[in-house]
Amino acid sequence: MQPDVYHSIKHRSGLLHFIRLNPHWYRKLTRDPQSLADLEREAKVFYGKTMPQRIEKVSSHIQMVSMLMQMAGAMKD
Repeated sequence: MQPDVYHSIKHRSGLLHFIRLNPHWYRKLTRDPQSLADLEREAKVFYGKTMPQRIEKVSSHIQMVSMLMQMAGAMKD
């Protein structure tokens, strides 16, 4: 693996952990260092950091709070 690619991965602990869980990326980066952007995109999907995943997470939290408020209101009555 090229030193600059390794340096970039080493300073992002999430990418380093992702590569350890998916060793085929190590081979892919060794053969094609330009695929670092692909690695970052796939790691974001894996860790749930894409915008649609974040929106879904916030939406589920809002639904949970709404349900708890409804239950609290029902218990008051």
